[in-house]
Amino acid sequence: MVSNPVHGLPFLPGTSFKDLTKTAFHRSQTLGYRNGYAVVRRPTVGIGGDRLKVNQLSQADLDELASKIPILTYGQARQAPPAAFVPAHVAFDKKVLKFDAYFQEDVPMSIEEHYRIRQVHIYYYLEDDSMSVIEPVVENSGIPQGKLIKRQRLSKNDRGDHYHWKDLNRGINITIYGKTFRIVDCDKFTQVFLESQGIELNPPEKMALDPYTELRKQPLRKYVTPTDFDQLKQFLTFDKQVLRFYAIWDDTDSMFGECRTYIIHYYLMDDTVEIREVHERNDGRDPFPLLMNRQRMPKVLVENAKNFPRCVLEISDKEVLEWYTAKDFIVGKPLTILGRTFFIYDCDPFTRQYYQEKFGISDLPRIDMSKKEPPPMKQELPPYNGFGLIEDSAQNCFALIPKAPQKDVIKMLMNENKVLRYLATLESPFPEDKGRRFVLSYFLATDMISIFEPPVRNSGIIGGKYLGRTKVVKPGSSVENPVYYGPSDFFIGAVIEVFGHRFVILDTDDYVLKYMESNAAQYSPEALLSIQNHIRKQEAPAPELDGQQAEEDPGVQDLEALIDTIQKQLKDRPCRDNIREAFQIYDKEASGYVDRETFFKICGSYQLPVDDSLIKELIRMCSHGEDKIDYYNFVRAFSN
Repeated sequence: MVSNPVHGLPFLPGTSFKDLTKTAFHRSQTLGYRNGYAVVRRPTVGIGGDRLKVNQLSQADLDELASKIPILTYGQARQAPPAAFVPAHVAFDKKVLKFDAYFQEDVPMSIEEHYRIRQVHIYYYLEDDSMSVIEPVVENSGIPQGKLIKRQRLSKNDRGDHYHWKDLNRGINITIYGKTFRIVDCDKFTQVFLESQGIELNPPEKMALDPYTELRKQPLRKYVTPTDFDQLKQFLTFDKQVLRFYAIWDDTDSMFGECRTYIIHYYLMDDTVEIREVHERNDGRDPFPLLMNRQRMPKVLVENAKNFPRCVLEISDKEVLEWYTAKDFIVGKPLTILGRTFFIYDCDPFTRQYYQEKFGISDLPRIDMSKKEPPPMKQELPPYNGFGLIEDSAQNCFALIPKAPQKDVIKMLMNENKVLRYLATLESPFPEDKGRRFVLSYFLATDMISIFEPPVRNSGIIGGKYLGRTKVVKPGSSVENPVYYGPSDFFIGAVIEVFGHRFVILDTDDYVLKYMESNAAQYSPEALLSIQNHIRKQEAPAPELDGQQAEEDPGVQDLEALIDTIQKQLKDRPCRDNIREAFQIYDKEASGYVDRETFFKICGSYQLPVDDSLIKELIRMCSHGEDKIDYYNFVRAFSN
C-alpha cells in the first residue's frame, strides 16, 4: 500500500513510499449496538488504519439533504399512483342495514278486531342496494308469515327511482307495493353507518302493538257453570300438560318372561293414558313405539260389563263405575292396567311439582331398580385328574384351544445338554428287587427325571427304560401347588420317591461332583457332607480293623467328618479353651450332657455361631433325646 504522509506533495515518483512495517490491513466495523439496538456508523479510518480525508456530516445534515427535492435539476417529482378501485360488491359485502317497522292491516270480517298491527324487519343490502321485508313468525297467529317481500330493488315513485339508503331514517313512512311501513328504529350498525355518512337520524319511536294479540295475552275470564266439571275448562287449563311416569313390568315368573321398562303418560287435559315401550340398542324387538294407544282406562267396571266385547266395541261411561285418574299413579306402588301389573319407580320434575301442588305429596323418592351385578365368581381350577403335568392340564381351563405352558428359555439355553446322573437302588420289601440298580438322570434344562435300568443277564428282569422324562412331585406336596424335585434333593444317601417307588442314591458321576462344587450354595450342608464322605471313602486306603469298626458304626464316621469340616472352617478364629469349663460348671453330675436351654445360653455368652448350617447339623448329631445335648463332642469342634 502506498501512503503519502506529507500533505501538499504531489503523488509523483520519489515523493511517495511504502510503509514496509505495516502489517494490519483490516477494515473498520460499520455496525454497532446502542441500548440493545443495531445502529450504523460511518468509519473514520480506512483499510489498515489510515484516517479518511472526507467531510463527516451529522445525521441532522443528512436528514436535511434527504428532504430537499432538487426540482431545478431533475424536474418535477413523479406523482403517486391513485388508489386501486374497489367495487361496491366487495367493499360492502355482507353489510346489511336493519330497520324495525310495522304496517297496519284492516280486518273487515271480524267482530273482535277492526285492524291489526304487523311488525316487520326491513333489510337494506349495501352491496347492490336491494331490500327485503321479513315478518317474524307469531305462534298460533293463523297468518302466513315470514318473507313478505323477497330481496330486490324497490321503486319509490312512478318515475322508476329506487330506494337508496339515504332515503331511510327513523320516524318516517315508506310505501312499498301499496303498503305503508312506519320505520321506528334501527340496529347499532345501521346507526353508526348512517351517522358516518353525515345523515342525522331521527329519535327512535316505540313499536306499535297489536291490540288483539295483547288481548289474548290477558288471563282468561272465569265463568261459573252450573255443572261441577267442565271439560272445556280442563282442556284449556291443562293443554300440553302431561304427567310422565317410569315403570317396569316384571314378567319373569312366566316362561320366557323378562323385566321390561315402560314410560306411562297421563294427559291432564282429557284424563287419557298412554304407555310407551323403551327400546334399547340391539334388544332384538320390533321398533313399535306404543304398547297401548292413548285412551281412557277403566278402573272398576259394572257387574254386567265384565263380559263386554271390548275388542269390538268401545267402552262408554255406562259400563264403567270408575276411571283411572292422576291420584292412582303414585311412585312406589304397583298399578294394574289391562291385566299387566306395572310398578312405578320414578317420575319427571313436572309430575313431582304437580303432585305437591295438587295433592300435597312432596315425598316421591326415586326407587333404584338397576340390576345389581352378581358377585364375581371365583375361578377355580378343577381337581387334577392325574394325566400329564398339572401345568398342561390347567391350560385346558384357560382357553378353548389350549396353548403350551411358557418355558424358561434362558434356563434352557444355559443348561442345555447338562444332565446329572446318579446310581440308585430300589427300596422294596421283595427280595428279588434288592440287587436291582438304576440310573437316575436329572435334566437341568427342564427339571425332568428319567430312570433307566441296565439289563443284567440271567436276572429274570427285563431292563431298559423304567421311567421316561417327566417332572416328579415331592411326597407331601399339595395337588394345587405341587413341589417338584430339584438338584438340591439329589445327594448320596437321599431317598427319592417316584410315583410310590422309593429309590436310594448310592453313587454319582464326576460331573455331578463338579457341579456341586461350582454351585455349593444350592445344596444343603447334609448334601455337601455326603459328597465329602463319599470322596474321602474313595481316596482313603482300606484299613483292616478301623475300617471294620467304621462300617459297623457309620454315625461316628459322619460326626468325625463334620467336626473336621467345622475345624477347617473356623481355623482362622481364636480358640477358646475355657468353653469346656463353662459347660462343666453347669454339669454337676459330670455326665457330659446339659439341657438345651443351658446349652444355648452358654453358646450365646461365648458368641458361638449356632445359626450356621454346619453347627446346626453338629448340634443335631450331639443331641441325646429331646432335652439333652452332648457337649463333649460339640466342644471338640472349637478346639485345635
